[in-house]
Amino acid sequence: MDRRQLGQSDLMVTKACLGSMTFGEQNTESEAHSQLDYALGRGINFIDTAEMYPVMASAATQGATERYIGSWLKKSGRRGDVVLATKIAGPNANMPWIRGARHNLDAANIRAAVEASLRRLQTDYIDLYQVHWPSRNLPIFGANSFNPQAERAAVPIEDTLGALGELVKAGTIRHIGISNESTWGVCEYLKQAQARGLPRIATVQNLYNLTARAFETSLMDETCYREGVSLLAYSPLAFGQLTAKYLDDPQARGRLTVFPPNWSPRYVRPAVLAAAAEYAALARAHGLLPSQMALAWCYSRWFVGSTIIGATSLAQLQENIDAMDLVLPPEVVKGIDAIHARYTNPGQ
Repeated sequence: MDRRQLGQSDLMVTKACLGSMTFGEQNTESEAHSQLDYALGRGINFIDTAEMYPVMASAATQGATERYIGSWLKKSGRRGDVVLATKIAGPNANMPWIRGARHNLDAANIRAAVEASLRRLQTDYIDLYQVHWPSRNLPIFGANSFNPQAERAAVPIEDTLGALGELVKAGTIRHIGISNESTWGVCEYLKQAQARGLPRIATVQNLYNLTARAFETSLMDETCYREGVSLLAYSPLAFGQLTAKYLDDPQARGRLTVFPPNWSPRYVRPAVLAAAAEYAALARAHGLLPSQMALAWCYSRWFVGSTIIGATSLAQLQENIDAMDLVLPPEVVKGIDAIHARYTNPGQ
């Protein structure tokens, strides 16, 4: 399977990455192991997780995802076959079980988070360690406009980067990335790295799917191209909306029916539902599964280093991986852009 270089690092990964946020909530340990076995059997070499997983986040389950991956790594002996990525949670007073209610991205918190992740993952190094969301005020997770009045005290990026640099020197992490970031944030990390002789970010893990294409319109695509930073696209199926399963059955089992309706309101906006219906109709008119059209489109984007796919069953995982071999006809791509022009980023 073809592999792509992440940024300017030596990490070479498949264009699909196995996401794991369901492990420990929607998937048992045995099911998680089966997904990992299947993904590697199909040639996937990239696994993404986070210290706060699974979702929905809770004190009772926090860390279970990393533990399940760790038990699989120990059982399978395949640590050397995978590029392993995890993330440190940014500040969130609603998750006091993660290093206390005032956890942040300072040196002490970063060291503690890395050490805990290493224990759960049963490994002595992490290939790609990512800042899950910034310390500073920034509109993320469905908020889409910057509010200066929401400014708060924050750990400076240079301090976070310096702490990560010490762990790169120690060998516990190999490369670093960021997530849920803005163009300014990417540029600031790069500026501080150059000015202070610190490690460069290799990746930015941001929302990207047919209903959320702001990466293309915020100058992020040009910035990442010129600076050598790869996008890791998360939520490529918009929490299942782009599979059309909720269109076909509004009560279909999934995050949008299992979890409280206000958990991720952006994916139930009327414009998202309307756009998803049109994308599904386009796919089916060309004999495609809606999910595979949405993923094939993501896989083909020139700026995407890897697309993070998640599943709650092996059948879903197979469908998602099969889409890697799908080349969308020009008329389908044209149809996608026409729908996007009518419904521009409703899921952003």
